[in-house]
Amino acid sequence: MAKTSPLFECTACGARHPKALGKCTACGAWDTVQEVRGSLKRDLQRAGSAYSQSHYTGPVALPDVEVTDTQRSPTGLVELDRVLGGGVVPGMVVLLGGEPGIGKSTLLLQWAAQAGESGVESGLGPEDTRGARGGRRESEANGRSPSSSTVLYASGEESERQIKLRAQRLGAENPGIHLLAETDVRRIIEEAERMKPDLLLVDSIQTLFDPDFESSAGSVSQVRGCAAMLTRWAKTTGTPLVLVGHVTKDGGLAGPKVLEHLVDTVLAFEGDRHHHHRLLRALKNRFGAAFELGVFAMTEKGLVPAEGNPFFLDAEPRPGCAATVVLSGTRPMVVEIQALVAAAGLGIPRRTALGIDGQRLSMLCAVAERRGGVQLHDRDVYVNVAGGLEIEDPAADLAVIAALCSSATGRLLAEKGLFMGEVGLTGEVRPVAQLPLRLQEGARLGFACAAVPRLGLEGRSPLDLFPETSVERLRGKAWLKGVVEE
Repeated sequence: MAKTSPLFECTACGARHPKALGKCTACGAWDTVQEVRGSLKRDLQRAGSAYSQSHYTGPVALPDVEVTDTQRSPTGLVELDRVLGGGVVPGMVVLLGGEPGIGKSTLLLQWAAQAGESGVESGLGPEDTRGARGGRRESEANGRSPSSSTVLYASGEESERQIKLRAQRLGAENPGIHLLAETDVRRIIEEAERMKPDLLLVDSIQTLFDPDFESSAGSVSQVRGCAAMLTRWAKTTGTPLVLVGHVTKDGGLAGPKVLEHLVDTVLAFEGDRHHHHRLLRALKNRFGAAFELGVFAMTEKGLVPAEGNPFFLDAEPRPGCAATVVLSGTRPMVVEIQALVAAAGLGIPRRTALGIDGQRLSMLCAVAERRGGVQLHDRDVYVNVAGGLEIEDPAADLAVIAALCSSATGRLLAEKGLFMGEVGLTGEVRPVAQLPLRLQEGARLGFACAAVPRLGLEGRSPLDLFPETSVERLRGKAWLKGVVEE
C-alpha cells in the first residue's frame, strides 16, 4: 500500500505546505505550520460531507436556469438597509465583524426582533421540495401571524438567559425569535432543517465546531469547514444567514481569508467606546454598493439611526476649522477638519493626524508651505477630524489646506463655507467625484458658499462658489477673512 504524504497547514492563515516550515510563506507568521493528522486530512479532502452529497443536483444548462426578480426584505433598521443595499436577499450570507463590546450582539438581536415583526421572504418557489411552506403553516397553527417570520438565533457565546435579559433591556422580546445555545454546527443545521426559519443568526462562527474535525473550535480548519457547511445550507434553502466574526488585534477579521470569500457581504462594525456613534461599513457586497456607511447612535434602548449630520460640530467659528463633504459609498457627510499650528518645542516639528492618513498630512503640509507660502517647517501641526470619524476621501485635501492656513495666520474662513478638492504635489486643485451631490448636501445643512475645483463645474449650483485652480497665494483668497484676536 502506497504511503500517504503528510499535509502541513498554517494555523494562522490556513495555507497548506508540502513540508514542515518554520515560517509560513503565505502570511509570514512564525511557528504556525503544523502537520494535519490523518483523519483530519481525510475530512479536509472529503469536503463534501453527507449533507452536501444529499443535496447534490448536478450541473444545469445555462438557458434552463430560472431567473426571477430579487425581492429584498427590509430589516426594519434604516441604516442597516442602506448598507445592505436596500434589504436582505434570499440566500444572502452576511459576515459581521467588530471589536469586543462594540455592539454586534445588540445589532443582531434588534435585527432579529425587527425581522420577526416585519417578515423576511424566503425566496423559494411553490415547487420547492424542502417544505418551507409547511413551516409557515405550522407557525399559523401555533397562533403566530402568517406575515411574521421565524428567526433562529444560535449562540455559542451566551446562554438563552443572557440573551433574554438583553432582549428585555432592548424591548426586543419577539415571539418569533427562537434561541439555541449550541456550538455543534451539525446540530444547528439539524434544528434549522426542522424549524425552517426565515432568518438564521449565528454568534459567532469562531465558537462552532464540527465533530468530524479533530482540531479545536476557532482553528482555521474548523472556521473554514463550519462556514462552508452553513453557507451551503443557506444557498440551498434560500434562507438569509448572518455570521458574527471575531477580529484580531490589528482590526482584521479573524480566521482564514477564505471566510470573506465564502460570504456575500462583509460588514465591519466600528466606533470609539468614548463616542456614542457606531459606524457600519460594507467592505464587500455582492448585492449592493461596497463601502456604504451606516451611522447608529448607542443609547440605553440599543442602537438607533443617527439623526441629522452627527459629524459636523456647528460651533462658534474659530481659526483652524474648515468644513468639507466626504463620500462613503453613496452617502455624503459634512465633516469638520480642525487644525492647530503651534511653535515647535523641540528641534524636530511634529505632524499628528487623527482621522486622516499621517503621510498625506505630511504631503499637504509640504504643499501648503512650498506652494501656498505658509511657514510650517519649524512648527508643530495637529489635524483632527471632529467626531472620531476616519476619512480616506481625497476631496478633504483642500479643507486641510484651508484649516492649516487659517490656524497659521489666525484668520477666519468664509462663514458657512465648504472646501472640497483634491490637492496635487504641484499645488493644483483637482476635480472630485459627485460634486453636485456634495453641494446639495451642503445646501441642505445651511451652508452658503463653497471653494471647489474650477474644472468639472457644470450646471447651476445651490451654493455660491469660489472656483480654485491651485493653492498658490493662499493669503489673498476670498474665503480668508480678517484676523481674530485670541
